Amino acid sequence: MPRLPYLSREDLPEDKRHVYDRIASTRSVDASVAEIPRVFKLVLNSPDAAQAVAALGEHVRFGSALDPAARETAILSTAREMNSQYEWTHHEPIARRVGVRAQVIEAIRVGRGPTGLTGREAVFAQAAREMVTGSGLTDRTFQAVERLLGLALAVELIVLIGYYSMLGRVMDALGIELEPGVEPGLPEDS
Repeated sequence: MPRLPYLSREDLPEDKRHVYDRIASTRSVDASVAEIPRVFKLVLNSPDAAQAVAALGEHVRFGSALDPAARETAILSTAREMNSQYEWTHHEPIARRVGVRAQVIEAIRVGRGPTGLTGREAVFAQAAREMVTGSGLTDRTFQAVERLLGLALAVELIVLIGYYSMLGRVMDALGIELEPGVEPGLPEDS
């Protein structure tokens, strides 16, 4: 149960509605309606925080030069490591659309990733695992990420994992729920 109300555009003061509009322009769940994901409906209880969170999210999702399959592999791995049902459920279809192989999605979903993944996929899953469950990246994993992506994109991947880790913690703390009628994608015993 959410700890705060899910806000609509009309719930915001007039001078903060631009925050909702910006989020809706990049993340509408339905192109015909300016409807935003529930995570932002909760964070909008602080419009200024929502604006900052959305801006970073907009960069890591839409502005980064990271390959979309690498991005979504890292997001799914982060969601799995955090047992973030909401993030997993919303990103699994995106991962499929951008070409993440079904075997990769299933290995991560059941907690086998990075075992059984190709070298590249395993590195992204391992980076997420280490950042979520440890205190950062081991030298070995960082070197593998840098070798695969180069320095600038290695930083992009690390920021992406950090962003989704933060978002997962925010959603847990605020008690986010899946939208009505949306089936969870992670096993219930996660």
